[in-house]
Amino acid sequence: MKKLMLSAMLFSICSALYAQDADAVKTQMIADWQRAKAFTIEYLDAMPASKYSFRPDDSVRSFAQQMLHLAQGNVSLVANGSGAERINYGAAMEQRAGAVTADSVRYYVVASYDFCINAVQQMDATKLFEQVKRGSFDLTRYAWISKGFEHQTHHRGQATVYLRTAGIKPPNEKLF
Repeated sequence: MKKLMLSAMLFSICSALYAQDADAVKTQMIADWQRAKAFTIEYLDAMPASKYSFRPDDSVRSFAQQMLHLAQGNVSLVANGSGAERINYGAAMEQRAGAVTADSVRYYVVASYDFCINAVQQMDATKLFEQVKRGSFDLTRYAWISKGFEHQTHHRGQATVYLRTAGIKPPNEKLF
């Protein structure tokens, strides 16, 4: 009986510690997504609206397409991890290959970050390490969300080259 009570007590303590750690991870993820949103908005604001169709080379996406790709990745990858229902951008996201306005790009990019922040906020932190399979990938919820964060960081970094090539100084880094 003593062993059973001790086991139950240890299980309870471990569960409580795990929940606290998971909540701390979730809190940090929310802060990181909020910082990334603010940083990306600075990039959107740095590029003049008249240059959203700018391409550093004919073989790459325009600045607008790059930012819409970033937004689509935000939604898709975080939805995989959080279990939140993807938001539907409608026809504007389908026009990624065509001309779009700076205002519409900004709207969809900001909406994608709001989706990510809200999806993580609504998650049960204790489920961060559950496995989720999409296609041939079988990752934890945490890994899917981290891949989303990595993806947006990568494409915002590419946007630095777009800005510099267009003769625009990119925003200063926002690591913290």
